[in-house]
Amino acid sequence: MNESPPHIMGRYARTLLMAGLMLCSSLAGCIFEDGAGAEEEEVLAVFSFNPSKNVKVGTTVSFDASSSTPDDGSLTYRWNFDTEGSIDIDATGLTATWTFDEAKTYKVTLEVSDGSSTSEQVRELTVAPESAEEPTAEITQYADDEDCEDDEITETRHILVWICALDKSMTDRSITETTTVQLDASSSDSGDSTSQYIPEDGYAWDLDLTVDKDNDGDAENDDDLVGATVDWSNVAPGEYEIGLTVTNNVEMTDSATIRVYVSYAGYWNDFEIGGNNSGNAAELDFDAIIHYDNDAGNTIVKAQVELEYPKEDGDCTSIPGADNCRAELDIFAYNEEDEEAANTTSTDIESRDDGDCDSEQDCIHLKLSGYMFNDADSTYGDGEWTLKIRNDRVNDFNIDQFVIRLYYK
Repeated sequence: MNESPPHIMGRYARTLLMAGLMLCSSLAGCIFEDGAGAEEEEVLAVFSFNPSKNVKVGTTVSFDASSSTPDDGSLTYRWNFDTEGSIDIDATGLTATWTFDEAKTYKVTLEVSDGSSTSEQVRELTVAPESAEEPTAEITQYADDEDCEDDEITETRHILVWICALDKSMTDRSITETTTVQLDASSSDSGDSTSQYIPEDGYAWDLDLTVDKDNDGDAENDDDLVGATVDWSNVAPGEYEIGLTVTNNVEMTDSATIRVYVSYAGYWNDFEIGGNNSGNAAELDFDAIIHYDNDAGNTIVKAQVELEYPKEDGDCTSIPGADNCRAELDIFAYNEEDEEAANTTSTDIESRDDGDCDSEQDCIHLKLSGYMFNDADSTYGDGEWTLKIRNDRVNDFNIDQFVIRLYYK
């Protein structure tokens, strides 16, 4: 049998290989496929409209389906602006406009399709009479008359309250107290006092503007509390921004927000700390949750820790040749990772006279500026901090008062 020359066989093999590759590229599941192809994006109908509230008869509303997926140009769009009782297609295309001629609540439908899969979204749109007027949402601003030290508070733009835990037990060395904040929207205006009013369920309070609880696309209109005047219970120390949405009897709405600052002072009075009689300093721990969250807008301004104690206990027994009856107590602050952030040891023992200290007392303050709780790498972060009283001396010592203050305004 005659054999083909090598250069002819090589050319023939290359031709077969190229033909096989071309065939493979046209077939799904080819053995040369690497399996890394992108998954097809889900067909999903999503639309928004503007204006999204206070639409009146005669108002032209713009509809936009550009958030639908996939956005590769493969979709067709069909709009129905009054789904109830109708299957008509009122418009097609990525965007559309429509003017409503009757005051009522409409069910608007968008249907998208890529030719094989279809998705639909239905949203309600309330249209008010042409004569309707918008209400005005107003939240009453106030502050406690005094802080926990009886100092007058002047506040005209926000809500500012203090939690004053004036006599805490040594069995409770954590900051766990909460308060109730009164919220008042009774000064809101209905828009037209002759024919419009705001019903009691027309006042919706949103206590977390970052969460869209009702999934309507607006994170600031949830109804966590309802009513013209309400009590917001179990509010811990911190800074909060809350919202109010009022809706009058003709379905016109308005919104407002306000910041609420809850500061704290906890007092522990007349107790004792043990001595260093085992080679280790005696310590008492106190725990505080501190917030510094830029994204949530909950940021502490400063924390201040105060310690007052007699320079020398009346019942102290001295050891000859040792000044062991002279008390020297210190405050230490540790972050959630148990890193030491600050202490008072640099304060000379003869210079401990912060605040209203008498001649027989030492008074020391540890001030922690807000930047120490920032979430930046160079600071200590927020979370559960521990404030310690430390006694390195052998003797037990009495303490007149220990105070933790958290300032959120």
